[in-house]
Amino acid sequence: MSCKKDPGTGSREAVEEAGYEMTPEALFRAAESDDTKALEAMLAGGMTLETKSATGQTALHAAAGAGAIKSIAFLLDKGMPVDVADLGGRTPLMEAVLRSDGATVRHLLAQGADPRAKDVEMYKPLMLAVREGRANMVSELAPYVREDLDDALLVASILGEAEVIDELTNYGASVYARLDDGRTPLMLAAQNGKDDAADMLLAIGANRFGMDSQGRTASDLAREAGHVELADRLADEPIAGDFELSEPAELGAEMVQEMVEHQSEAVAALGDDATTGPATDSGLAATDVGAGVTGTQGDAPGGAPSSGEAGGALGTLPSDPSRGPLEALEGAVVGVKEPSETSGGAVTQPSPLGSQSGGNPDGTTKAEVPIVMRSYREKELPLRVDSTAADAAEVRVAGGDPVTVEQGSTIPGSSLQIVHITRRMQSGKNDGGEPVEVSVVAVKDSKTGVERDLVVGLPALAHDPVALVEDASSGKYYVARTGQQFRSASGEDYLVGDVRPNQIVVENLQTGETTTLPLRGPRG
Repeated sequence: MSCKKDPGTGSREAVEEAGYEMTPEALFRAAESDDTKALEAMLAGGMTLETKSATGQTALHAAAGAGAIKSIAFLLDKGMPVDVADLGGRTPLMEAVLRSDGATVRHLLAQGADPRAKDVEMYKPLMLAVREGRANMVSELAPYVREDLDDALLVASILGEAEVIDELTNYGASVYARLDDGRTPLMLAAQNGKDDAADMLLAIGANRFGMDSQGRTASDLAREAGHVELADRLADEPIAGDFELSEPAELGAEMVQEMVEHQSEAVAALGDDATTGPATDSGLAATDVGAGVTGTQGDAPGGAPSSGEAGGALGTLPSDPSRGPLEALEGAVVGVKEPSETSGGAVTQPSPLGSQSGGNPDGTTKAEVPIVMRSYREKELPLRVDSTAADAAEVRVAGGDPVTVEQGSTIPGSSLQIVHITRRMQSGKNDGGEPVEVSVVAVKDSKTGVERDLVVGLPALAHDPVALVEDASSGKYYVARTGQQFRSASGEDYLVGDVRPNQIVVENLQTGETTTLPLRGPRG
């Protein structure tokens, strides 16, 4: 704590007349009360911006925690650093996240507060919001820290914060996220006995048949942890249709319908302000919850929202998502402004977002990629291939023990026949892009005639991963898959290099530049 020895007499009198004393405690009280006149008099009388409490907190911490925006503006104008930290490494933004309201958080972020700062326990503001179950704060922070959303979802699932889970997924957290050991958010909620969180995750598309690296389902993990009732609720046996290989024609329309439902909920919750938006485990150590858990997703670069996108402003809802399949992104021209309409089964809407772009290492700007990733869909088969031999594969069906299936035979309980077993070189983001040799089991669905390659040790998918993308200029939706090419209105040709649960990778075919676009969800 520090004060000048000879404060001005007039200023001291003004402070006393305002009902304060020349003490640090009074300084903090004035800051909390939004009394900028008293703050002005105290500083003129000898108090300093460096005045701190026993825990190292400043008047800015006090103002932020109390939602005193006038005091915040006054103190910042006087030169107080927006990210000044107390002895625990906690910044004013963190105080606002824990104690105040969305308007205060938005104001601090607008003044340059760092949403990625960490306290001494390695908690970032978003993870503090998750820990305390403050879903409203998640909506303020999510657009700034998209790279942390999947980790936050995993932690929220461990803690059982159903409302936080809902909000995170609205802004792009993926229910398909996994820890390195293969556990999904649903598995973590089940393992920790969090019924409400498990129900929420199932409601927004989590797969009860997904398996971790040891072949355990969410039901298995719940039962092992003693949560028998929850385990029983999650223990449905897969039926024949769950094994079906397909390329569902209505998938895009289903994803748009989900967008309508999410946005309608947001409109109902936010009322007249909905169209403006804000300006803006068992098995895990406590430090893991603070710092965020590292999974196999989430390597997309983050970034604060650009103008017009902060906080997930809502545009006009899609008008008719039930008209059938959407157009594929293949061959589309995007970035062309057009009036809101429904044409040829493709849904359009005015978009609040601008084109997405990124920076190059040399400081130049990448060509804009005028699409937004809105949703992702995959159907995980209720099985996984654990290992292979020359003419047989060891297959584990959800809820059962591994079985050996010979080449030419059908996997028990399904219509999937093993056609052949091979090895090939395959590149993956988990291997730094370096090719690795993998075992591949080719299966054919005798009912649909569809064939797919299942890779040993990886989730077995019934169809290619699909993303719902939005033309950032017209609001028109398309279904995107790996390998598709499209063109921007400015004549740039692009290739969809990869579609992942939380991002799509797009290559500019003229320049060779690669841009990673994060999943933004219906509100991001």
